[in-house]
Amino acid sequence: MSFKLRNNTGPLLWLWLAVAGIWLGLGGATLAQTNLSTELKTDAATVEVALDYPAWEAFASTADALISDSVSSEVRLEALRSDIANWRAKFLVAQGTNGARLETLRAQIEALGPVPADGGSEPDDIAARRVALNEQLSVLQAPSIAAVEAYSRADGLIREIDSTLRERQTDALLQLWPSPVNPANWPIAMSSVLSSVKSLSDEVRSNWANESKRQGLLDTLPPIIALLLFAAFTILRGRALIEGFAIRLQEHGTSNVREISIFATSLGQVIVPMLGVIAFSTAIILSGMLGPLGEVIASDLIAFGLIVFVSRWIGACSFPAATSAPTHLRMGTAARAKAQFLAQALGLTLGIEVLRKAFLPDLQMPDAAISVLSYPTILIAGFFLFQLGKLLLGSANEEQPEGTSVSFSSRIVAIVARGAVVVAIVGPLLATAGYVRAGQGIVFPAVASLGLVGLLFILQNLVGSIYAAIIRNDARGRDALVPVLVGFFLAFSSTPIFALIWGARTADLTEVFTKLRDGFQIGATRISPSDFILLGVVFGFGFLVTRLLQGALKATVLPKTSLDQGGQNAIVAGVGYVGIFLAGLISINAAGLDLSGLAIVAGALSVGIGFGLQNIVSNFVSGIILLIERPVSEGDWIEVNGVMGTVRSISVRSTRIQTFDRTDVIVPNSDLVSGMVTNWTRFNMSGRLIVKVGVAYGSDTRKVERILQEIAEAQPLAVMNPPPKVILVN
Repeated sequence: MSFKLRNNTGPLLWLWLAVAGIWLGLGGATLAQTNLSTELKTDAATVEVALDYPAWEAFASTADALISDSVSSEVRLEALRSDIANWRAKFLVAQGTNGARLETLRAQIEALGPVPADGGSEPDDIAARRVALNEQLSVLQAPSIAAVEAYSRADGLIREIDSTLRERQTDALLQLWPSPVNPANWPIAMSSVLSSVKSLSDEVRSNWANESKRQGLLDTLPPIIALLLFAAFTILRGRALIEGFAIRLQEHGTSNVREISIFATSLGQVIVPMLGVIAFSTAIILSGMLGPLGEVIASDLIAFGLIVFVSRWIGACSFPAATSAPTHLRMGTAARAKAQFLAQALGLTLGIEVLRKAFLPDLQMPDAAISVLSYPTILIAGFFLFQLGKLLLGSANEEQPEGTSVSFSSRIVAIVARGAVVVAIVGPLLATAGYVRAGQGIVFPAVASLGLVGLLFILQNLVGSIYAAIIRNDARGRDALVPVLVGFFLAFSSTPIFALIWGARTADLTEVFTKLRDGFQIGATRISPSDFILLGVVFGFGFLVTRLLQGALKATVLPKTSLDQGGQNAIVAGVGYVGIFLAGLISINAAGLDLSGLAIVAGALSVGIGFGLQNIVSNFVSGIILLIERPVSEGDWIEVNGVMGTVRSISVRSTRIQTFDRTDVIVPNSDLVSGMVTNWTRFNMSGRLIVKVGVAYGSDTRKVERILQEIAEAQPLAVMNPPPKVILVN
């Protein structure tokens, strides 16, 4: 069985520009399946009519035979898998048939009480009612039980197909071909090239000899010439003009707005020449002089152009010529120029491989010819990949300035660079030994992955610039939490793209999305990630409403009441606790999560809390008591455990006290509830402060008394009635 590299490598090479498109496409497929499930759920009767179980059994038997047949093609198995997946989706929906009625029946049976033990009896009317309800329950359960059984069989068939396809793909990668360095195989390859050249020339001569096609060429000559002129200008001059303009923008300084403008301008380096490539491909197809082979080559010119220009754009953005341009790499001007050249060379090599497979289809050539003709691009790509890997590794290992640590991006670059060097050595060696498909299967995906990593870094820089421009803070914007989270989301979203690049089938990804959508069974409850998403959204909304309510109370409502500041803070904190608790309950109920089965776990957890977390629980309860009884409030001057100061905040676990020397002391709430606390200002703002002052022996006591009296009376907060007193005590 031959391995179709065209379906696994060629189109994947120009996925660098289609990250969002593929991700949205996969999401769209999942959304479509979800919409199908929603439509089926709305009409249970329609589901029961649509599920023809005898037809399913016949179809499943045929599927078993096709899966067992070793000559079944990959295309046939993929189509079969798609049909089985449609059946499986219907069976999943059918598992919820009569769900509401079944819940009602179970509640009715439970209301009758437990079944009497052996030898016991119950009233005849209750026993008859129990039997009738159980019979109804059995009848209503039958459709869902049948759906569960059919779902299990469909799921098993899908797993068998996936396993078969993966085994075939592995066998194709490990297939030993005639060695491409054996001169005995070169004449066969040359013969295949000459045969394709002859086929292409015969197509052109045959069409030129056709009078009607020549006339059609003359009729369409004006638009063809216009398209060719447009293509020549956009490819040869348009890209260069835009690239020069972007470089001039970079050389005039850096700012977030300028970087966003540079990025938007740089996209023209891909869009403008690609318009020219499309125009050129359209022109030569419009001429009518090409046959089937020529039209395939003309169509693949678009993929060739996209690979080449996207690679050049990624290289220009990742290794900018302007030294002031932001980049994750520490490179000099010469190193950046070399890295740009290597990125362009890799893109050109991959583009040539695409055209080679269009001009020399693998299915129409012997194995020896495929091996010889595939080897040069593997060898060239490996050479350029090795050079670029060494350059990146040198940049990542460059000595850091003193006092700074190695950044996360530098670690990622170092890992990617080492992987590129290893692949650049192993891939050509495998191809030289005859494992051509294995060499292709690691070299070309490694190059594509390297480009995708570069694209992720470019987008990370763009997100940082946009956020910094929004908050108008260049220094803090790039390292803020929001750009980091967006970058993490971009990296996570690119996971399906990496999987496709390295040989995963689209069906593998849709299967993952299906499993995530369908969820997993825990007891009698099926939990899916969508439930957790709904839980998070509802809880987030409840949390936001709680915070808004707290803000309104604190800023608008409570200041107009007669409550003191401590009481206002207590009410605001209590509203926060209650709001978060209600948000949690509402979100769990909205997600449909049944937590009754977690009662045993909760009981065991309570034992752990009682022993291991008793101090934390004690402080939490004490914090609630402090907020309700308010023996201590924010702003009070208190003394506890020998610490005297002003209460600054009361949280759930502890209270923060600021002493006279401006140090913060964190006191557990349990000490304030169970210990002895002196509150100097809770109910009376007047108090006595005794300050002991020592003076030297032989000092004039009258003079000391007069000075201290003047100092005390000069304090603006000192009470004059009764006046301060100075007493000689020792």
